[in-house]
Amino acid sequence: MLDDFFTRALIAGIGVALVAGPFGCFIVWRRLAYFGDTLSHAALLGVAMAFLFEINITLAVFAVSACVSIALLLLQRQGTLSSDALLGLLSHSALALGLVALAFMTWIRMDLMGFLFGDILAVSKADIGVIWLGGAGVLAVLAAIWRPLFAATVNRELAEAEGMNPERVNIVFMLLMAAVIAISMKIVGVLLITALLIIPAATVRRFSAGPEQMALLAALAGALAATGGLFGSLRWDTPAGPSIVVTALALFVLSLAVTLPRAAARPGAPAAAADTAEKGASS
Repeated sequence: MLDDFFTRALIAGIGVALVAGPFGCFIVWRRLAYFGDTLSHAALLGVAMAFLFEINITLAVFAVSACVSIALLLLQRQGTLSSDALLGLLSHSALALGLVALAFMTWIRMDLMGFLFGDILAVSKADIGVIWLGGAGVLAVLAAIWRPLFAATVNRELAEAEGMNPERVNIVFMLLMAAVIAISMKIVGVLLITALLIIPAATVRRFSAGPEQMALLAALAGALAATGGLFGSLRWDTPAGPSIVVTALALFVLSLAVTLPRAAARPGAPAAAADTAEKGASS
C-alpha cells in the first residue's frame, strides 16, 4: 500500500494534522501565532545547518528551533524589548540567516520552494515513521503536562499558588513546539506550518465545550483539511502544501457560516474553554 506516493502523502498529512491540532489550541489560547511563525522561519536556518554539517535535516531543524526558543526566554527575562518585538527580531533574522547561508553553499543544489512550501508528495516511508513515531512521543509528553500547561495558560499566578511550575512547563512546551515544526516542515513547508497549527484550532473553537474536546476536534479538522487538500491537489494539479492550507481556510469560513446564526441569537456566548484560556493568557 505504501508504494503509492499519494497514499504515503495522505498518511503523512493526517499524521502531521493529528499532532498539530492539540498544539494549535494552545497557540490560539495563548495568542502565540507569531511564536509559531518565529520557529517555522528558524526551520530554514536549520536546513542550512543540516547541509553545512551534513546531519539529519529534522534533527537540525529541531536543534535550531529549540535554540531560538531558549534565546527568546533569555531575552524576555532581560526586559529590554517587548515580546512581539523580540519575536519579530528572531523570526526575520533566522529566516534571513538561513537564506544567506544557503546562498553561500553554491556546491549544493536543492529545491528551495519545497522547503518553503512543502513537498508532501515526496515523503518516504522513513518520513512517515518519523512523523507518526515522533508525533506519538510529542503527544505523550503534551498529555503528561496538559494540566499544568493549561492552568498556566488560564492563570499563571494561580498555577504557581497550586505548586505548579509554569516556567518549566513553558520551556517543555516550547521544545515540543520545536519538535512539531521539525516533523511538519516537509509536509507544508516553512512558510505554511503556522497556518496548519492555527486554522484548524480556530475552526473548531466555536463547537468545543472544553479544552480536551477542542484539541480532539482540531486534530480531526486538520486531518480533514489534509485529506481534502491532497485530493484537491490531485484533481486540479495545484501545489499540495498550499492546497491543504486553502482547504483548512475553507473549513474555517464554513464554520463561520454555520455558527453565525447561533452567534446572532446568543450574542456574547463564549466557547467556554477557549475564551477562558484566552482571557487568562491576555491578563
